[in-house]
Amino acid sequence: MLSDLFVRDFRCFAEAKVELHPDVTLLVGRNAQGKTSLIEAACMLLRLQSPRTTNRAELVRFGASTCLVEAAWNGKRMRYAQSPTTRRLALDGTTCGKSADYLAVSGVVVWMDHRDMNLLRGGAEHRRRFLDFAASQMFPDYLHALRGYERALRGRNYVLKRDAAISWKQADAFAHVMDGFAQVLWQRRAELCAALQSEVQMAHAKLSDGAENVGITFQRTSDEAAGLFDALLTVRDEEARSRSTAFGPHRDDIAMQLNDLDATTFASEGQQRSFALAMKLAQAQVLEHACGSPPLMLIDDVFGELDAHRRRALLACLPAGTQKIITTTNLDWADADQLVGMVFRVEQAALSCVQR
Repeated sequence: MLSDLFVRDFRCFAEAKVELHPDVTLLVGRNAQGKTSLIEAACMLLRLQSPRTTNRAELVRFGASTCLVEAAWNGKRMRYAQSPTTRRLALDGTTCGKSADYLAVSGVVVWMDHRDMNLLRGGAEHRRRFLDFAASQMFPDYLHALRGYERALRGRNYVLKRDAAISWKQADAFAHVMDGFAQVLWQRRAELCAALQSEVQMAHAKLSDGAENVGITFQRTSDEAAGLFDALLTVRDEEARSRSTAFGPHRDDIAMQLNDLDATTFASEGQQRSFALAMKLAQAQVLEHACGSPPLMLIDDVFGELDAHRRRALLACLPAGTQKIITTTNLDWADADQLVGMVFRVEQAALSCVQR
């Protein structure tokens, strides 16, 4: 359980502290008041990743030099400090030099917001991001492989673009490095999708009263029998024209089917919403099974967009015992569903406890 969340110079907050409820904490307020920044801080603290940006300098409040996030996770005090160029981590007051050691004692997280619709409406990069966020929490070797692959890919693409005559010897050197990391990423993504399949089906059945059938399939960009290096050897003419790497985990995708049709093309808006919710609920269940404890659910202004049936079905599908921090612009739906917990009003980056 996460408790005593404290932030200083994080996003719009000069300083704030939230006493989190073990079940439900509601952050209520108008848009652009800082609600999302507080749950982003919790995500950064536990996973060292933001669902909103890859530029960590954006986390530091304008005019400040460093942002700070602290909280207790199952009794262990965690501390994350970030300047525009440097990150510092600590556990129980002792500096932690390796992110892997820090993450090993941290909790797992599921983030839900309105952008989850991009799993169906958006391009493959949104579905890869979904895989990366879950797999990096499930598999100890995943994040290292992902970062190594991304570095080698940037190097190879630079070589492909740099000169009029491509140095294939240098490009092949990067391809060899990429191949080793790609095998890890492909294996783990396939394992994750296999674990998600049944969970997505069960969650979607509850959200749609079993009226529709859904399925997901991992799609890698090259033949499973061939390694990445060998696959790249076959597309040199294409790469010479595009000046970019044609195959690899950076082109992977998830096929999403609704009643045996491509859900990204044929699903209605309501069907897309149910499918996106089912994907996140499945992620929560898979993380719980893999890690042995329910994830922290960070839910950003989702319930206000749902009809009463989907809202109650979503609440019922959340893993039992999971802690939830929910942002919302109003409490009407929470009162209607008799949701019990702590409520804080957020206004102009200031918090006040609400009595209900």
